[in-house]
Amino acid sequence: MRPAVFALLLAIPVFAKDIPVADAAAFAEAAKSIAAGDTLILQDGTWADAQLKLSATGTAANPVTIKAQTPGKVILTGASRLSVGGSHIIVDGLWFQNPTGDQVIELRRDSKQLATDSRITNCAVTNDTPLTSAKSSQFVSIYGARNRVDHCYIAGKTTLGTTMVVWLSNESKDQGQHQIDHNHFGPRPRLGQNGGETIRLGDSKTSMQTAACIVEHNLFEKCDGEAECISNKSCGNVYRHNTFQGVSGTLTLRHGNACTVENNTFIGAGAKGAGGVRIIGEDHVVTGNRFENLTGDDERSAMCFMLGIPDSPANGYFQVKRAKVTGNTFINCKHNILIGMSGDKKATLPPLETVISGNHIQANLAEAFEIKCATEGVTMKDNHIDKTAPAATLSPPTAPVGPSWRQP
Repeated sequence: MRPAVFALLLAIPVFAKDIPVADAAAFAEAAKSIAAGDTLILQDGTWADAQLKLSATGTAANPVTIKAQTPGKVILTGASRLSVGGSHIIVDGLWFQNPTGDQVIELRRDSKQLATDSRITNCAVTNDTPLTSAKSSQFVSIYGARNRVDHCYIAGKTTLGTTMVVWLSNESKDQGQHQIDHNHFGPRPRLGQNGGETIRLGDSKTSMQTAACIVEHNLFEKCDGEAECISNKSCGNVYRHNTFQGVSGTLTLRHGNACTVENNTFIGAGAKGAGGVRIIGEDHVVTGNRFENLTGDDERSAMCFMLGIPDSPANGYFQVKRAKVTGNTFINCKHNILIGMSGDKKATLPPLETVISGNHIQANLAEAFEIKCATEGVTMKDNHIDKTAPAATLSPPTAPVGPSWRQP
């Protein structure tokens, strides 16, 4: 009878509970007994300096959910912070306004309780005040493995620190594989120093770790914090179908290897220093992208290959090797493809075993190629160079990005 009893127990449905939560104290109390399938419903209103922490274990079929009573009507202000650890947790519909803490949303409860298979969706983190701080901070910190951040609006960070960071470890094997999609990254003003990226995947210390993240179908609009709008610092990531609109910066493959940049659109829209893709490291593929009306030069050219440092340290410039740049379109850019930009006086190594082929380059404003180093290791073939009038201007994507409650 024991197998039959066990099967009967498995067949008993999970009795999920909807738990109304009025404030941070009630949230902490409810978190003590949360179970798979339960939903914490945060009541509409302003939550000032609310420190919300949760460790929970849901399942794919019965996740633990934290949601707004009405999406966009739960407004967390000041030092409010949400930290969730465990598995299969969904956070839905919250709005963090003018945050003042060093962390706003983090996918971990603490350093030992990271989040896996969890999701931040339909949320917003925004700032419209001229905050300044010497202390680095983040709006969204992603830890653990297989998490997703989607359909969020994130904008207005003025303080030191990357807006969204994927954190990796040299000790963990189950990490990365995150998905960042259909978000609207709104304006970020110039910071005036390093540390103003909009997204960073990894850091120099973990740059040889495989993150295998997917960043797709996002809109980056006027993200001008620094030269690197996206800073890739890990291996095996994919950036596809994103639109960069009026961004004074680039998608920079700063550290790490074997990343793919495909089918993205870079539109200058009159922004000073608007760039495209900067390549450093090994085995990167850049294909099917469109670069239009970009104004940047040097590191912010539409496409830039950096020189490598011999025996480069982890935070230096690794030599470009085996890059494949194929099937891209360059329209009306002031600087198209630059080969051999030096970011360090020790950088002397030109690209090796690199192929630039099948690209369409409209060169009415500038030459197709700017060569600043030896190119014996670069094969340039089957590129179509056109000096006629520019093609029609592109528009941002029409696919929905950001929270549904912010859509017009």
